[in-house]
Amino acid sequence: MKKYGKIHLIQSMICFAIIVFTISIPVIAQPSGGPYGPVRQTYELPKIFKTIYYVAPDGNQAEQGTTIDKPTTIEKAIEKVKTGDVIILRGGTYRTGNLILNQGITIQPFGNERPMFKGTYVVENWKNLKNGMWVTKWEHLFPAKPDSWWNRSKYARETPMNRFNNDMVFINGKFLQSVGQEKDVDENTYFIDYESGLVYIGIDPTNKLVEITAFNVALHRITSECHGKTSDKKGFVLKGIDFTQYAYRAIEVDGKEPESKLNESEYGKDVVGTDIENCSITFCSRVAAFLRGDKLILRNCKISDTSTEGIYLIASSDAWLEKNIFTRNNIENITGYYPAALKIFNQTHRVTCFDNLITDLPESNGVWYDVGNCDGRFINNWVENVGNGSIKFDYHKTWPSQNGFFFEISKGIVCAGNVFSNCDQGIFILNSSGARIYNNTFVNSTAIIGRNERTPANDGTFGWHSSTGSDVDKRTNHIFSNNLMYDDENHQRPLLFVWQPDTFYLRNYNPQFEKLENNVFVRSSFSNTAPTIYWTQAMSNENHMSFMKPDSLHNIYTEFKESNRFYFGITVFKSLELKKYQTFKGFKYNKVGGILPTDVMQLMNIPKNNNTFVGAYPPIN
Repeated sequence: MKKYGKIHLIQSMICFAIIVFTISIPVIAQPSGGPYGPVRQTYELPKIFKTIYYVAPDGNQAEQGTTIDKPTTIEKAIEKVKTGDVIILRGGTYRTGNLILNQGITIQPFGNERPMFKGTYVVENWKNLKNGMWVTKWEHLFPAKPDSWWNRSKYARETPMNRFNNDMVFINGKFLQSVGQEKDVDENTYFIDYESGLVYIGIDPTNKLVEITAFNVALHRITSECHGKTSDKKGFVLKGIDFTQYAYRAIEVDGKEPESKLNESEYGKDVVGTDIENCSITFCSRVAAFLRGDKLILRNCKISDTSTEGIYLIASSDAWLEKNIFTRNNIENITGYYPAALKIFNQTHRVTCFDNLITDLPESNGVWYDVGNCDGRFINNWVENVGNGSIKFDYHKTWPSQNGFFFEISKGIVCAGNVFSNCDQGIFILNSSGARIYNNTFVNSTAIIGRNERTPANDGTFGWHSSTGSDVDKRTNHIFSNNLMYDDENHQRPLLFVWQPDTFYLRNYNPQFEKLENNVFVRSSFSNTAPTIYWTQAMSNENHMSFMKPDSLHNIYTEFKESNRFYFGITVFKSLELKKYQTFKGFKYNKVGGILPTDVMQLMNIPKNNNTFVGAYPPIN
């Protein structure tokens, strides 16, 4: 009896240990589910620093600011700081801007307080015109024009010129759209007469908070001398700060921008190591932040309610962007500017977007690597509701379009472990080479691979840009493997579209794909008449081929394996309604994927014993 009891006890302990061990192992899933955006926390003082300056919205510029009970102003602290110094912000609203610095410092909150930088002033002096409008005189105006390449003859009917001015007006926090003349002013709009300096609104401002932009930047990290100091070439650290309501942009980090094809050693070194975490940047009339310089970190930030771009990352290498929210870009609906919530531009190297939330962008692209980017990584991101279907699908051209992930004129990207849900186009690879697209889940989101004849010789608008990518005949070597593609009757587009101009078959180019294998295509309804795959051939004058099933593709290109599968009318996901895109327990086709390359497994955080599946989520036993 004692022996049995001892054995039973040992067995119970083993079972308990197994249960505890199993529970303690984190479930590997792509994307993680967050938390995304700023995480509220209590900030401790940095352990390594030189001088700490305390500032407050009501600080006294006559104070040194070296003790918490006698804070100085943010303007005075910015003038004084040197490399390694720390600025501690008390909570509250700082209506300030044009803060210029060139030192590697830290700016963070005091404890759990939340400081906010605002680029507006409150306006109280209004005159009632007795015609449904109120007017005020305003001295801080930011008139602007579109860039020279904007096609006015094509887009001015949709985008009036007043949209390019950088002023913003808010009533009780609500953003108003600009109009071009007084007669169009209503409760949701405003008009500015720049010659007279008058601002008109169409709602009674009595007992309301009315704010108008007064600064066109909050914090500007320059590379030249300022405040009697030369640049230390170190980036600043920003933590736990809200930036909002700035004309043009809230943050800018200067640096060299290549104007031709260059080696990465020739740029990105002016400011190195900028670190922005747990910040929000909202309601900037153009861009939340222009960021330049190697080894940049952007983590747990919210970037929203911007216009042409959210974040504009330029000529930088080894940048890391993680658990950010990118949403609601192009709130002015500017057409012809090709906006993106995150633009990664001009010969960046090894820029990683890992586990971000990119969502609700009806008039904007999501993430766009553009012009000469090399060896990028787009891993484990959730991309949803990019585009609104207003740009109709065209089998003869692929641009303009709204894309969740866009990789253009660039070389080498790993796009793996992502979810693309209800995007006009989930991914778009254009005029690039070496895109490795593994284990993504596409729900009502088309994947497009394309190339055209764009070269420096015929690129009249942007000239040298196309020289930074591969030559036309080298826009190949793409891999599309282990992807799970699903659509319903509302998605009247192909799941996979391989495109090039009709005349390309005369040039005898190689196919754009190196591998197309182990993908699963699922369609839920016979009412969807769009082909599953639409293919523009590379070596036949029968240019366009439509396939309802991928099997037939093997008959044309034998190098593409027959391992791609097609299914109709089956349950795939745990809950399509709740957007739980882990595969349903009874979905037996989840384990038909090919073995992932080791480097992709490591990027996705996939264990070696669970590396043959389709879609973003490994099966859970």
